[in-house]
Amino acid sequence: MPRGTGSRGAAAGRRPLVLVSHRLCPYVQRAAIALAEKGVPFERRDIDLADKPAWFRAVSPLGRTPVLLVGDDAIFESAVICEYLEETALPRLHPPAALARARHRGWMEFGSALLDRIAAFYNAPDEAALARSADEIRERLRQLEAVLGEGPYFAGASFRLVDAVFGPVFRYFDVFDGIDGVDGFGFWHGLPRVLRWRAALAARPSVAGAVRDDYPALLAAFVAARGGALARRMGAAARAA
Repeated sequence: MPRGTGSRGAAAGRRPLVLVSHRLCPYVQRAAIALAEKGVPFERRDIDLADKPAWFRAVSPLGRTPVLLVGDDAIFESAVICEYLEETALPRLHPPAALARARHRGWMEFGSALLDRIAAFYNAPDEAALARSADEIRERLRQLEAVLGEGPYFAGASFRLVDAVFGPVFRYFDVFDGIDGVDGFGFWHGLPRVLRWRAALAARPSVAGAVRDDYPALLAAFVAARGGALARRMGAAARAA
């Protein structure tokens, strides 16, 4: 399992933090990335969200991952976890200026909205719905292209919490791009800055280490199990291979 390293994190105290996780959850990944970037030691405890243990229901009022166990206390929701880490562990991953921090938080919410569009894409029941979802994703990616600078990260040379949000977003496309026909949606056409950002995030050790080595196979199996239009494309590609 991925673990943070180092000892800078005051949040950890004498006991390692425990990140309660689901293997595919992108919101877990952003918390794991923040922990790793801050060098906070942590353990990762995966659960099955289809069969939630009683102890998990007790610490997660919304029944979702991630949950960060801090001694006898539990912090739920990824945005809250990241803000807690930002307040208690160095280095700071938000920009120092208040206006810049607010802007970054806005784009972090944009990243969560993009995850919703991605979920609609892999859950689309038919080709028409799949095409509509692809249009919405393309529009979101064009909006990102318009606000990015020269990179390599969202705001230049420094990795920020907003980057921790988008690393898991782009990771979905590592699987989607390999499905026959998906490249026909043209997600990346005319987006050189987004592509450069995507590559920089994929190469970041904290981002790469936020998932298990079998993540691509797990995600492909998850999408196939949805039984939607994208799953049917995956099946057709596998039969043709």
